[in-house]
Amino acid sequence: MSSSKEGSYVWYASYGSNLSRDRFLCYIRGGHPKGSEKREVGCRDTSLPIAEGTHIMPYPLYFAKESRRWQKQGVAFIGLSKDEQFHTYSRKYLITEEQFMDVVKQENNGAELHIDLDEVIESGYKTLRDSWYGTILFLGEEDGYPIVTFTADWNLDVPFHTPSKEYLSMIIHGLKTTLSLENKEILDYLITKPGIDGHYTTASLEKIMEEV
Repeated sequence: MSSSKEGSYVWYASYGSNLSRDRFLCYIRGGHPKGSEKREVGCRDTSLPIAEGTHIMPYPLYFAKESRRWQKQGVAFIGLSKDEQFHTYSRKYLITEEQFMDVVKQENNGAELHIDLDEVIESGYKTLRDSWYGTILFLGEEDGYPIVTFTADWNLDVPFHTPSKEYLSMIIHGLKTTLSLENKEILDYLITKPGIDGHYTTASLEKIMEEV
């Protein structure tokens, strides 16, 4: 990241499987997340986040593509058009800029991406690579640190694809542990999302929640 200083921090806000802290720490320390079909290499700096919390994004959540990590089924993305009618839950981790860069690299299958954080903040988002998670999105600031995440630049103009039970289990685990949501709240949150709507029933989602 240009303009970054050693020891500079950002909030990384996750709305997908990294809602689960256990899963996210595999990106920090390396390891094989439960349910995933890929072992993560981890960051150069394996220090734990220095703070964590909840962040609600006014961007639409949807599921698309076919991930080799997650049973060749859909994974989470958010659209790039801000709209206050949407409330997408995320867990934010305060990590170094270097760690964030390494997380983005892992999400892009090891590709080296040059991230100019100042440019991202100024423009709102910046597409660095035509890839699933090659667009960095600025979400605001908290405690003097920028809040950032990554998504694709399709902005919902992509066929939706159903996520796997294993992937949804990670998201549900995160929603329970991060936001302390009850099963009914989680059901109401997920059942209408593109990629889930019409593919999972109330009963099938409830069964997954009971097992998490």
